[in-house]
Amino acid sequence: MAEAEEENREEIVVEKKSKRNRKKQKTENPSQKEETQERKQNGEGKPQQQDQVAGGDHPAQNNNGGGSSKKRKQREAFPFGNYRNYYGYRIGQEVDEDPRLKVLKREWFEGKDCLDIGCNSGIITIHIAKKYNCRSILGVDIDTARISDAYWHLRKFSREHSGSSSTNVSKEEVKEKLKASKQIAHVVPGDGEEIKKEASFSEKRNLFDVVSFRQENFVDSRHSHEKQYDTILCLSVAKWIHLNWGDDGLITLFSKVWKLLVPGGTFILEPQPWDSYKKNYQVSKTAAENYRNIMFPPESFREILLDKIGFRSVEDLTAGLTGSKTGFNRPIFAFHK
Repeated sequence: MAEAEEENREEIVVEKKSKRNRKKQKTENPSQKEETQERKQNGEGKPQQQDQVAGGDHPAQNNNGGGSSKKRKQREAFPFGNYRNYYGYRIGQEVDEDPRLKVLKREWFEGKDCLDIGCNSGIITIHIAKKYNCRSILGVDIDTARISDAYWHLRKFSREHSGSSSTNVSKEEVKEKLKASKQIAHVVPGDGEEIKKEASFSEKRNLFDVVSFRQENFVDSRHSHEKQYDTILCLSVAKWIHLNWGDDGLITLFSKVWKLLVPGGTFILEPQPWDSYKKNYQVSKTAAENYRNIMFPPESFREILLDKIGFRSVEDLTAGLTGSKTGFNRPIFAFHK
């Protein structure tokens, strides 16, 4: 019966892809005259496809105002979802903290070693460390610029946390940490430090002792993680891995997460819906090609993680999620190894 359901699901996916392909052929092959007109309207000679900004995770750009540099900035594409100021428009000024923090359980983080895949500018990584008293948390992101932003935020939060206008961590130390983050894995603390870090989070404890960041392409990473983690987060990242590395990349993501989790560990996944894929697949030729060949839509992730990867159970945290901005109402699941 399971095989019959799988065949039915694949037939539906194939039918959807066939319709998408017919529609895509119309949009991907404009006449030379139409393409020239579009370029003239945009005021530059680059193909329109390169100018598109992924719409599902990025607010509409304001087209008012002049200046060619401003226009180029407005049309800048982020093929990996590596947007600048991502949390600024995801959370908004009217919200005190990221709504997703409210559905996370302290037991998954307190005194635990954690990994945040696709951390962007590191804000939620830092908030988790502060709120839930992690022993350590490493944030990785494919974009070096976002890792630089993350260390900037870490310095800022560390200064605010200490209640002082200055911090013991110098700019030179931040630069050294950033340089080291590109070369080595996060170091496991010694036994003496582990005992100390399992205690409640001290106000005098520097966030630099807990939080670290590293530039890393998690799917094709050359870094070897020398330890396992109690909790791994992948929040609104799966779509970008899926579009850039296809179904194989998605399975690689899930398999690596499984291997890096300790027995009884937790994988927190926030998958983007299929509608979000539709808005973003034209961000690059690679994404468009992978989009046409996807056989594992987001609604199948749960089945894959439980039946294929081997997670023993899952919690749906979505019901407790409130206060998300329009366009970011996404499910959140906690898979337990």
